[in-house]
Amino acid sequence: MASHTSPSFKTASALSPASASREPRLHLPSTTDPPGPQNPPKPLVWLIFGATGHMGRSLVKTALVRNDLVAAVGRTFENSPESMKKLEDEYENCIGLLCDVRARETVKRVIDRTIERFGRIDVIANCSGYGVIGACEDQDEYDIRNQFETNFTGTLNMIQLSLPHFRERRAGRYLIFSSTSGALGVPGLGPYCASKYAVEGLMESMLYEVDSFNIKGTLVEPGHMRRDDIGNLLSDPAALATDHNLASPLPLYGHFFVKPPSEPYNTTTAPAAHAKRMLMWLGDKQPASAVKAAHLVWQLGHCSYPPLRLILGTYAVESIRDRLKCIIEEIEDWKYLSFPTGDQQGSSAAAKDKASTANRDDKEGGSAAG
Repeated sequence: MASHTSPSFKTASALSPASASREPRLHLPSTTDPPGPQNPPKPLVWLIFGATGHMGRSLVKTALVRNDLVAAVGRTFENSPESMKKLEDEYENCIGLLCDVRARETVKRVIDRTIERFGRIDVIANCSGYGVIGACEDQDEYDIRNQFETNFTGTLNMIQLSLPHFRERRAGRYLIFSSTSGALGVPGLGPYCASKYAVEGLMESMLYEVDSFNIKGTLVEPGHMRRDDIGNLLSDPAALATDHNLASPLPLYGHFFVKPPSEPYNTTTAPAAHAKRMLMWLGDKQPASAVKAAHLVWQLGHCSYPPLRLILGTYAVESIRDRLKCIIEEIEDWKYLSFPTGDQQGSSAAAKDKASTANRDDKEGGSAAG
């Protein structure tokens, strides 16, 4: 087995000097002990799923240019072995692999292959995802199953199959891309939101369970991301078009497939069309940069104390903050209907008895005085 625990690979040559030297200004707060002069980054081994999407592509390049080692995993139904092999030709510190995250055996294969090549895994980043725009009523079993099996079951497969390795090393990190749709419901994205909510619940629960093994993780919640790093790591259109078994037959709009609306939802102002209208309105005005986001996610891999959630972009911050504010206001409005606990019931009964006794004493005292 080839082990590269002390690699000395050259800097990724495929990046231009200008791109390689460019340093985004955003940095994690000092409370996370981010990589820097006080915490010099050591080369880490990254296993990045969804490496050919716009976010995964940026993260792969960010890690490579900083001399980390990367196993870049493309989806089998979007990429060919030849397209992933190009990565190994361009980057000495990278291997290109194929995987369908819905199939456990393919996930296990890329985990084993990464350990075989690099000797370990330090960070697993899941940038893969599948979404369909359409009313809940319009989405069929195929649409719903694909979203859950890709977004939730795929994440679960990565976690379950890699945890033994992380536990044995007593170290490891998960960086799981969720979405603002994992924190609030979006009309037209019902099943997609449900799958992201499931991912958030899975991660929160799992991280409690593995804290004693020094395993950490972060849910990355980006808003609308700008595709500002169109490089060579692109999905293969020919493979996507020919693999009817795995690829969606729906038209693609932005990052989502679009389900043609049925008659009741086929109006210009239908709430179910909100998600598509928002993508159309944003267009090139999408505020969050994939390159800057990737740099922050790279810092998450190298910092000592990562947060549970990292919300990226003004749209994401404002949307999630407004949603939480609404939840708090609703709790305050309806808390008077909450059921008291046993202690509260006892305290309430005691208070009533005390008040009743006081009233009786007052009446008796008034009668005596009369």
